[in-house]
Amino acid sequence: MTRPEITDSHCHLDFPDFEQERAAVVARAVEAGVTRMVTICTRLRNEPAVRAIAEAHAPVFYAAGTHPMSVAEEPMATVDELIQLAQHPKFVGIGETGLDYHYTSESAAVQQESLRLHIEAARQTGLPLIIHARDADDDMARILTEEYRAGAYTCVMHCFSSSAALATAALDLGFYLSMSGIAAFPRSTDLREIFSAAPVDRILVETDAPYLAPPPHRGKRNEPAFTLHTAQVGADVFSMDWPEFAAQTQANFDRLFWKVARFEAAA
Repeated sequence: MTRPEITDSHCHLDFPDFEQERAAVVARAVEAGVTRMVTICTRLRNEPAVRAIAEAHAPVFYAAGTHPMSVAEEPMATVDELIQLAQHPKFVGIGETGLDYHYTSESAAVQQESLRLHIEAARQTGLPLIIHARDADDDMARILTEEYRAGAYTCVMHCFSSSAALATAALDLGFYLSMSGIAAFPRSTDLREIFSAAPVDRILVETDAPYLAPPPHRGKRNEPAFTLHTAQVGADVFSMDWPEFAAQTQANFDRLFWKVARFEAAA
């Protein structure tokens, strides 16, 4: 039987956790059936290093933006800057951006400004917006909806672990929800119920490595190969055979991250 293939739609391969064995981490992912990885740049000044990782490893693509927890201490991204970065053939998404009021609520206003700039860049490039949302559900739903009414764009709610209300708001706009290791934690019953109510053609899988390793690796450093464990939980959530769910998430990723499929077709 052909091994199911899946994509880690969100990881951080530039983080120091992987510095000594990045090539081995990528190789282990491919061996596990994780044939593509999107590594995320969270501070634009680090973009050259993240780009270099994508250029050095065929299965790796990248996205860049200013993480909401860093936005108060980083130069404000500009739409033109993001559009220029997006010219690279392996640059496939805008972000991560978003709102985080859990640790950084004092910078809420500047987070919202940054989020709207990233949305405009996503709108102009046609690339998917990658959203981080924590303890900011009402503002997140409001801004995403206001901006969508001002002009359509595509979006994934990365590492989704927010409320059913925010899930509904995002899905109603045609957006995607991404399952991380959190969805595989034994106590995440409510979160799995939120995912099970979503259309399966709007689901992605990810690690957010090096964070949030799913069982049986919980508490250890996460890596893209472990996407497999979260995806197998996803198959159970949607009462699908594992190969069928894997193929569905691949189709979903190709639809949203269209630039990856275009790059692969041209390779």
